[in-house]
Amino acid sequence: MENKFKEGEVVRAKVNPNQNLVVRRYVDRIYYCKIQENPSHKDLVYFERELLPPEIKDIGLLTSLNIIINK
Repeated sequence: MENKFKEGEVVRAKVNPNQNLVVRRYVDRIYYCKIQENPSHKDLVYFERELLPPEIKDIGLLTSLNIIINK
């Protein structure tokens, strides 16, 4: 299975779409990310379904709709 995001790529998490993350590693379907503005912070860990590419517009609307649909 091919991973969607590559190491070094900037992504955003659905739970905090205003914060840019940099993919550090991809192991066993888990993404290990660093906060772009604070690389000394410990890794944040996400599944692919929890991440979004940064160029998606109206990210707040997308995540709120996702919450409504998944209730």
